Amino acid sequence: MRLEQGQIWRKGDDHYRIVTWARLSIEYKHLKDPASREGTLHTVTKKEFCRLLKGAELVQPEAGLPLET
Repeated sequence: MRLEQGQIWRKGDDHYRIVTWARLSIEYKHLKDPASREGTLHTVTKKEFCRLLKGAELVQPEAGLPLET
C-alpha cells in the first residue's frame, strides 16, 4: 500500500482523507461525505493508520474535485 497526501480511502460508509503525510505519522480527516469536506481531524502513527485502512479501498478523485483543503 502506497500512502500519499490527498488520498481518499473508503471503508463502509466512512471516508478517510490524508491531510498531512510525514515520516512517522499521518494526519487524516474522517469524513461521512467526501464531497462536503467536513469531518474530524486525527493524528496517528502510520502503523495505526494502516490498521484502520485494512479492508478499505482507494477512491479515485472525481473530475473538478480538489484534493486539498
